[in-house]
Order: sequence, then structure tokens, then C-alpha cells
Amino acid sequence: MESTTAASFSNKNEDWVIQMNNYLSQGCPDQLKKYVSHGRSTLMRTESPSVSLLQKNFLSPVRCHATGFYPNRAVMFWRKDGKEIHAGVEKGEILPNNDGTFQMSVDLNLSSDTPEKEGYECVFQFSGVNESIITKLEESNIRTNGPSRYEVVVSAVIAVLVFAAVIADWLILYKRRKAADHLNKKKQILL
Repeated sequence: MESTTAASFSNKNEDWVIQMNNYLSQGCPDQLKKYVSHGRSTLMRTESPSVSLLQKNFLSPVRCHATGFYPNRAVMFWRKDGKEIHAGVEKGEILPNNDGTFQMSVDLNLSSDTPEKEGYECVFQFSGVNESIITKLEESNIRTNGPSRYEVVVSAVIAVLVFAAVIADWLILYKRRKAADHLNKKKQILL
């Protein structure tokens, strides 16, 4: 009985060795090629970003925001008249989005004594690629949720006018009371 068990084990072992040999020489390389091809197409893909200029109000920094790009090897910077600038620039980190793409931003703080926006550009560039996505800093390109300069000026003028009207009313009322008090004193003196 031992010889039949040993022969049975030997036959099963040979069958297993033949199956593994077939798998390792044919099936495994085919699957590996398929996985490498699929992985390469996923890892080598590039998705260009959507680039926007954002500003809360006209006094806040202008944010250049890029989102939806892949891979995460990218740079973003501000330049003026074709030269990269560093003064007044604050770079943000590259952050992941829920869809597997990435986002990043870079802020430009224009001082109040140089409010002109002419010549400024936001540049997005994938690392190792010469092509860039350039967004010019123009009022028409800036998205904002704050009041415009016009709205702020009009609001300030209205506030000054209301304040002046309140002061004028107070002065008129004060003079009338003073005149009435003066008249009452004269009447008391005569009586």
C-alpha cells in the first residue's frame, strides 16, 4: 500500500510541477505584460489643469489656482515682463483632489502703491516639460466674490454723506435748543 501511495504522491507532484511550469512560462508572463501595459498607461498619463485667478477683494492677494492636473510633478510661479518674481509671492503646496488629480496655488501680493497689473503672468509648468500654461493678470480674468473698487468707493461716499447729514441735524437741533433756552431766559428776566 505504501508503494501505491508513494506513486500517487509522485504522480500528483509531477502534475503540479507541470502545471506550475506552464503557468510560469506562459500564463504569468502574459499577465505581467498586461499589468505593466495597464500600469504604464495609468502612470504615464498627463492631465492639464484648469487655471484660474481668484481675489477676495481688490486689497487681497491675487491667487493663481491650478486644479485637475496629473502627475503631481509641476511648478507654478508668477512672472513680470517675462522674468520670474519672488518678492510678494507665496507658493502653496501640491495637494490631492478626490479624483486622483492634484491642485496647487501661488499668491501674488500687489502693494497698494503699485496697483497696476500690467505685465504680470501666472505660469504653470509640468516638471521636465518646456510647454507652459500662461494666464495673464487682467481684471477680466480675475474671479472675485468681494466688492469691486467702485462699490467700495460708492459705499464710502454714502457713509460720509449720512454722517454729514447726522452732524448737520444735530447742529440745527442744538442751535434751536440754545435759541429757545436764550428766549426763555429773557422771558424770565422780564417777569
